[in-house]
Amino acid sequence: MSKRARVRAPELQGRTWINTGGKELSLADFRGSILILDFWTFCCVNCLHVLDELRELEEKHRDTVVIVGVHSPKFVHEAEHQAVVDAVERYEVHHPVLDDPELATWKQYAVRAWPTLVVIDPEGYVVAQHAGEGHAHALETLVAELEAEHGAKGTLRRGDGPYVPPEPVATELRFPGKALLLPGGTFLVSDTTRHQLVELAADGESVLRRIGSGERGLVDGPADRARFSEPQGLALLPDGTVIVADTVNHALRSLDLATGEVRTVAGTGRQWWQGSPAAGPAREVDLSSPWDVAWFADRLWIAMAGVHQLWTYDPADGTVRAAAGTTNEGLVDGPAAEAWFAQPSGLAATEDRLWIADSETSAVRYVERDRDGAAGGFVVRTAVGTGLFDFGHRDGHADQALFQHPLGVTALPDGSVAVSDTYNHALRRFDPASGEVSTLATDLREPSDAVLVDGDIVVVESARHRLTRLRLPEEAVRVAAVAHRTQRAATEIAPGTLRLDVVFQAPAGQKLDTRYGPSTRLLVSSTPPELLAEGEGAGTDLSRELVLADGVTEGVLHVSAMAASCDDDPLNEYPACHVHQQDWGVPVRVTDGGATRLPLVLAGMDEDE
Repeated sequence: MSKRARVRAPELQGRTWINTGGKELSLADFRGSILILDFWTFCCVNCLHVLDELRELEEKHRDTVVIVGVHSPKFVHEAEHQAVVDAVERYEVHHPVLDDPELATWKQYAVRAWPTLVVIDPEGYVVAQHAGEGHAHALETLVAELEAEHGAKGTLRRGDGPYVPPEPVATELRFPGKALLLPGGTFLVSDTTRHQLVELAADGESVLRRIGSGERGLVDGPADRARFSEPQGLALLPDGTVIVADTVNHALRSLDLATGEVRTVAGTGRQWWQGSPAAGPAREVDLSSPWDVAWFADRLWIAMAGVHQLWTYDPADGTVRAAAGTTNEGLVDGPAAEAWFAQPSGLAATEDRLWIADSETSAVRYVERDRDGAAGGFVVRTAVGTGLFDFGHRDGHADQALFQHPLGVTALPDGSVAVSDTYNHALRRFDPASGEVSTLATDLREPSDAVLVDGDIVVVESARHRLTRLRLPEEAVRVAAVAHRTQRAATEIAPGTLRLDVVFQAPAGQKLDTRYGPSTRLLVSSTPPELLAEGEGAGTDLSRELVLADGVTEGVLHVSAMAASCDDDPLNEYPACHVHQQDWGVPVRVTDGGATRLPLVLAGMDEDE
């Protein structure tokens, strides 16, 4: 086993612990175990991917490995303790979670991105850090090495960890995601945490039937045997078939309403990674966390939250393809192929527009045909929203209005749009004719979708586990304005030249995959664009000299990095390859005496820190 730097792990600090039966823990309670800290926030789809990546490792090494989630919020709502408790149940987090609303432990461990994993050995030393997704194989290798090393030294203690599951709560729905009004007047609801679809009577309460066994999985078949994994979006095709965005299965499923039969129509069950095909036969192309679906322009559109894109599915020829977005995270309008999204999570179609809840930019956006471009082309525009770090609850004109992580949009009869403003616990309305945003209702607990029924609007109150019927008011209720920026402290950097280093060390037993050219990619941009005089754009070197423009004193550096590594075993004829990728949005402030180097750890340790 290679020699590692010995860095003593800082203490774990936060407000309180979840999933420990009320016990407060310290770093000493984990001595003798291999400890993996998962710095996450529940708005972040990449963090949810990592939760799923860790499940197998957690089960396989349950007597030697303890995973601790360190919840480090981005949005104001995510700092509410009950919201974190809800998220832990919603996403089936089966390990202790430290609720750290002030980012105390985040700062102690010099974390810069969600998600970040930190590995601490049984003696309390930090031995590895990984940002982003795709590190499960590297962690498995490292855990095996640490088990062997500390087993031989006598410093490994086997046994159960400190996880204590919460008491189950009996409700008909548990964290429902989306709803669909069926032709007969009943509702189909994605019962996300229970991995089922539920048909409710017209009253929105009485259960008529359940589709899915309730066990997590990807299984086709009749209603009582089919399996889903955290399903979300629902759409009705012209032929009467329902399509389900089976989010954690990275798949689209179809439901025959007459028989209850479920089958997979798109996706392989594997998550899409950079370099994978982005078009082709639907059952042969990987998808990534499809969150919502809607029929628009003679095809089914998919909010592909996991890669910040919109895709389409054509049931006539059985194909899927990327339709809008570059996979870069942010807010950029323009031709569909050049636009940037940030976790699109809600869709609603009208005759001429596809409305989008772009959750991480707290924005409402839309797709329409490009009247000035090539025939059949589409363009992306923003109605309300400015970027990744500005959010709040403010009514008024679109150029001043603010949302907070909306997950749903609903087209209204007058051409306006109702917005399920999830983290503001509100239903909002945007009127394209006037450009005004108003508030329709408040005190809704994490609304995630809404459907129209006979002049009323029925809202999915996800964190109250129910549907709530509201009368659409003729006049909206205006609320006092609240504006927020992300809590993360800005990194102070010196004017002039800044050296950007993305630290990547191939995990033990792997090497960079250079068989087909460079195995790394780096993309840099900034908000505002004037922040950088030189250094923006794409390249293959993970280090770059950035030149800061004179006169711009603060902004955000957007950095996207990818590295591909393969198993380094000359006896293995078919080595497995692994993609490591992460996007960073780093708030910066230009000041004399600031840093001249910005290290961002993709995998490994920064030896200069």
